[in-house]
Amino acid sequence: MRITKFTHACVRIEHDGRVLVMDPGTWSEPSALVGADAVLVTHEHTDHVDVLRLAGLGVAVFAPREARLPPVAPLPVTRVEAGDRFTAAGFAVTAVGGRHATIHDGEPDCANLGYLVEEALYHPGDSLHPPGRPVDTLLVPAQASWLKLTEAIDFAGAVDARRVVPIHDAQLNERGLASVNGWFGETLGDRYRYLAPGETA
Repeated sequence: MRITKFTHACVRIEHDGRVLVMDPGTWSEPSALVGADAVLVTHEHTDHVDVLRLAGLGVAVFAPREARLPPVAPLPVTRVEAGDRFTAAGFAVTAVGGRHATIHDGEPDCANLGYLVEEALYHPGDSLHPPGRPVDTLLVPAQASWLKLTEAIDFAGAVDARRVVPIHDAQLNERGLASVNGWFGETLGDRYRYLAPGETA
């Protein structure tokens, strides 16, 4: 699978002419969706889903059953829940997890699913819910108001993927990004690879 990272938590997966996009939010580039066959949305927050953009796209969108997506435009959504196995853009997908990580005092509390694609790549959304099986590539949240860096590093170590790529990093300035990359790299070694927006692995 060819993986292209876009700004923040958006990732594009391509294989044999099929295109699956995960979490194209309002901070990600519109070009991430060019030629997309299907979209996976981990949860309802706008940094992970741009409803207007997806409504205009007209492709299959998969989102948590309990997600409260803004009713600003009709969206062809297939609702899924943890444990569901389905096909999106020809890719085998398993939904895992259930809830968004707590920011403070129980807020926000919304549905959040991680997606395991082809038993190989895992996107946890806004959580550190483990995939429950070995994976080749882990997309690890690098920074968030709900996250401590040590938690993200421990999560990446516990999942023990062959390759770890940071996501959820749009609020980091250059100094912060250098620090995050330094800590991940020191801990995970050559398994860790930072991808700039638009870069492909």
